[in-house]
Amino acid sequence: MKGCVTKRGKTWAFVIEVGKHPVTGRRKQKWTSGFATREEAEVALSKALTPLNQTANNVQTTSNVEATNTQETVATYMQTWLEQKKVQVRPGTFKSYNWIVTKYIIPKLGHLSLDQLNAMQLQNFILSLQTQNNNLSTRSISHIRSVLHNVLETAFKLEVVTKNVAKPITTPKVNKVHVKVWDEQQLKTFLEEAKKTRYYIAFFLAATTGMRLGEVVGVKWEDVDFTNKTLSVKRSYTRAHSGYQFNEPKTATGNRVIALPQMVLQELEAHRIIQGQEKAKESYTDYGLITQTKNGTPVSPRNLYRLWISIVERAGLPKTRFHDLRHTHASLLLKQGVHAKVVSERLGHSNIQLTLNTYSHLLPNMQAEAAEKFGEFLK
Repeated sequence: MKGCVTKRGKTWAFVIEVGKHPVTGRRKQKWTSGFATREEAEVALSKALTPLNQTANNVQTTSNVEATNTQETVATYMQTWLEQKKVQVRPGTFKSYNWIVTKYIIPKLGHLSLDQLNAMQLQNFILSLQTQNNNLSTRSISHIRSVLHNVLETAFKLEVVTKNVAKPITTPKVNKVHVKVWDEQQLKTFLEEAKKTRYYIAFFLAATTGMRLGEVVGVKWEDVDFTNKTLSVKRSYTRAHSGYQFNEPKTATGNRVIALPQMVLQELEAHRIIQGQEKAKESYTDYGLITQTKNGTPVSPRNLYRLWISIVERAGLPKTRFHDLRHTHASLLLKQGVHAKVVSERLGHSNIQLTLNTYSHLLPNMQAEAAEKFGEFLK
């Protein structure tokens, strides 16, 4: 600590520099005044500085000892972070974190000392992912950078490191991927082929409600209100640390109510009759789900996805993901003039902007159609 003596009016004073403001960077000073002579102010300054300097020296010594004793490597801290995340996030999210850390981060950075890690090393690491891993998309590289930032931000908040050196690093621009959708005829072709299979109702619900795969598998009969013609999305059947488990939707908007057309209610009624016949078997364990195995247990999303691939191939349709049924549902609604807000609510999006961003490539055509309709109106 430093200080000085100065005259203020008719008396003397001393001021001590006590550091800088953490946000503005301005000097912080402590003033003490009212001394009759310069000598009195100097003596008082000396007495005030002694305990402050002793405390500062003790803190510096402790910091030096701690820095000297730090043996934490990036690998060991990453493992600690993963153990924490295992109980904080969903199993599927944890598996994604674990894959990124063990496949990419630890092999390249694991041997480095955590407290000596710097931004240049991380930027070179990101560059190596771009040049040496041709199979990695820009989106995947961005995810790896996000995990690095998350890990080091946690370390910073826990005072394991003095700063998050991942903040300044940049990643390649993520190219916007246009979702793949089917037109009306392609969807009808798929459903006709799917109707030949046991789990037609699952594919039909995905196409007519926009639900995700896990949500479709997790729907129970009690979630369907046949009187008010609605279906409530209350759970999802997702990956666990071993197998699958039921979870609530990730977000508040994911927990939603979807209006159903009469044709969907009719298909559900027909399916309930068939399922009722299966329930008569002694080996049947009823989970109350709309989509169940012949023994009443939940259907594995992985098996349902395999069946999806098979149906698409047999129908001679362009290869797409199961999730693209959700996009097809949304795109067909938008093309029919349904307001984006309604589509957003059916999909369980957090906000309408997400819906507009996802399906923005459809909007130019929709605007052209709207212009033609308006032109017809004026004729």
